[in-house]
Amino acid sequence: MRIAILAALTAALLPGAEKKLILHADDLGFTHAANLASIEMLEKGHVSSASVMMPCPWAAEAAAWARQHTDKDLGVHITLTSEWKTLRWGPLAPRDKVPGLLDPDGYLWAGVKDVATRATPREVEIEVRAQIELAKKLGIRFTHLDTHMGTLYARPDYFEVFAKLGQEYGVPILRIKPSEDLRRDAPLPVIEYLLNNEERFRKEGWFRLDSLLPDPTLGTPDPAQRKARYHQALRNLKPGVHMLILHPAVLADETRAATGTAVQRDLDYRIFSDPETVKLIRDLGIQLVGWKDVAGAGK
Repeated sequence: MRIAILAALTAALLPGAEKKLILHADDLGFTHAANLASIEMLEKGHVSSASVMMPCPWAAEAAAWARQHTDKDLGVHITLTSEWKTLRWGPLAPRDKVPGLLDPDGYLWAGVKDVATRATPREVEIEVRAQIELAKKLGIRFTHLDTHMGTLYARPDYFEVFAKLGQEYGVPILRIKPSEDLRRDAPLPVIEYLLNNEERFRKEGWFRLDSLLPDPTLGTPDPAQRKARYHQALRNLKPGVHMLILHPAVLADETRAATGTAVQRDLDYRIFSDPETVKLIRDLGIQLVGWKDVAGAGK
């Protein structure tokens, strides 16, 4: 307890020592179960940000809530893949404009590699723009753009589209300081592109996260292990602005039928709604922030 109090005092007294965390709920709009969990967590302040998958079947429900809660921090979760076997979605753009994004069944491809080897940057831009425009049409005042399954990090020319549209719509994109974790996860050409353009992005005033925390749970469905690993990641958080992505959803037949991760998603919801976790974040002096807090107002 004494250590936690000292950590909080240090963060308060030394601005450079502040630990700011965007605690983010991914996949709003994916299912009703995901919406139930994420909306509750946003309303209670258990997460500080979320983003909506516009091509997904429950995006309209998420948008209806967003119109009534314009103070909440919501992004557009740019979705260029459809990875599940029994719950599929297609592009929002006219299909004849984005043939490289379509699998043989007419859905978006299941994997990032499938997209990266078939879709042109022009097709990607058309679809990304369609998703952003639908978010605007449905009244979502989005604060940022991020990328489902990291697809916009798959190729340098995709990332250029990402950066271009972020600039055009006046919101930050999910941009991360090059790190060992990013080097492990992103293709080498993208890493080289980010390093070569680091100074340009800085001069243009683009916000950049100090880190996107890797999933500390290793996908475990064991409640005690998952909670312990999340708590350890919070204790290990360094000063700076970081992002931790959760995938909360209440446990439901819908999620069980659609995914192999229903239990893990329910645990994300329960662990970060647990008063013990809420208290730990407070005791560690971690400030939960949204994109508009650290990178400007949303649109």
